[in-house]
Amino acid sequence: MKSFKVLVAGGGAGGCSVAAKFASLPKGAVGIIDPAETHYYQPMWTLVGGGMKSLKDSSKPMSQVLPKNAVWIKDSVASFEPRENVVSLRNGEKVQYEYLVVALGMKLEYNKIEGLPEAFETPGVCSNYSANYVDKTFRSLKDFKGGNAIFTFPNTLIKCPGAPQKIMYIADEYMRKHGVRNNAEIFYNSSLGVIFAVKKYADALWKVVEERNINVNLRHELIEVKPDSKEAVFRLLEKPEETRTFQYSMLHITPPMGPPDAVKNSSELCEETGYLDLNKFTLQHKRFPNVFGIGDCTNLPIPKTAAAVAAQGNVLYQNMKSVMENSESKERYDGYTSCPLVTGYSKCILAEFDYDLSPLETFPLNQARESRTAFHLKKDVLPTLYWELFLR
Repeated sequence: MKSFKVLVAGGGAGGCSVAAKFASLPKGAVGIIDPAETHYYQPMWTLVGGGMKSLKDSSKPMSQVLPKNAVWIKDSVASFEPRENVVSLRNGEKVQYEYLVVALGMKLEYNKIEGLPEAFETPGVCSNYSANYVDKTFRSLKDFKGGNAIFTFPNTLIKCPGAPQKIMYIADEYMRKHGVRNNAEIFYNSSLGVIFAVKKYADALWKVVEERNINVNLRHELIEVKPDSKEAVFRLLEKPEETRTFQYSMLHITPPMGPPDAVKNSSELCEETGYLDLNKFTLQHKRFPNVFGIGDCTNLPIPKTAAAVAAQGNVLYQNMKSVMENSESKERYDGYTSCPLVTGYSKCILAEFDYDLSPLETFPLNQARESRTAFHLKKDVLPTLYWELFLR
């Protein structure tokens, strides 16, 4: 049985960055479990869907981003056995650890919407949330000549909760530039009861949708896509027995999402929602002190973003190192997260906030205002920081 000082389950943003922090351990002391050949910088997919970047720009071979002295276990996690300090792989092998970091991200559940994923094979149906479908978003924009363009938000937790409306603002500007906006009705149909969780930024976004004549329907959950008749069926969450059907020419779908099966099926590691049960300040598991977690698979009560992962990484590293040295975990994560709310081809509202949904802003200006500087930070600066600094 393979054995590691530190075993990282997941090679995404959280897993790669944490493994890199432990790179000073002897060669072979760190193992990373991930079956993927390609590592994606997923925050770029908003820009890919808007035609500003290519899918290739958002990817690198996994072999290039994992720490060189770590052992890459190219398989999936099947289950966790935290009492035995063991992880079981899909191929049947078991891997032992002294310390475990769970960084498995979230599972996309397109199949929970009737008519998907088959409807993605038909015109106008797209999604920025998958490498399989993100290129189709820009194709759908280019092919759009008029009718209803609908953008959805599911009735689950999701990664990057701002992304479902970012692509909508990009689409609005694209349609205006290409002379088809007068032929279009844009709808944001969201399961949420608010346009954004933090009031300061929500107030700014309401102004944006009003200025651009975008229709916002809250508490609308997409439950079915009928590509033959180009209809999208929504459940009205205030009256769950009722539905409302919309015709569409373009339909951008944000899928329901949930915790990864390996975490959800581990009753000792997860809480009732299926997410990893952590102390929200130390990122240490509530019952197993040698287990930590980071990112989207955790139950931390904060929107799931790459910025949150970046803020969590050092807290996790310092506290896990303290546990290894038999000292107290002193670092505290305040819930910092950031969501650069792209509102077009040159503008962005830079939302930054904490566990209390209080703004926690970096710059000495009102970040709720649309800004060209914030847009270039999102488009040009953050990807470079991600590849060159964060993952290393």
